[in-house]
Amino acid sequence: MELLRSIVVVVHLIGFATLFGAWVVELANKNRGITKVMHWGLVIALVAGLALAAPWGVDGDMNYMKIGIKLIVVVVVGALLGIGAGRQKRTGQAPAAIFWLVGILTLLNAAIAVLW
Repeated sequence: MELLRSIVVVVHLIGFATLFGAWVVELANKNRGITKVMHWGLVIALVAGLALAAPWGVDGDMNYMKIGIKLIVVVVVGALLGIGAGRQKRTGQAPAAIFWLVGILTLLNAAIAVLW
């Protein structure tokens, strides 16, 4: 069971890396756009995160406050990606505030996971 949980953790990290890596690439290219890769990274991280939030038969209490905060942050990132993609279709570029919030909140979610 622990091996399966570890695999899900790796998949969750791959989702985060995909989302944040796509954001960094857009930042480095000075494109400031919302890409399909960001959406896929979000979906992978969200699904794997929900799987990790399930009780895996571990001893001790789960930190539901941390899980709830991380879920709220990832839902906000998803909303920002959707809004940014919609605006990008109309104007050709995502608004700067939305683009920066996606990166900052994604990094915040990783920091919550590691530091809490």
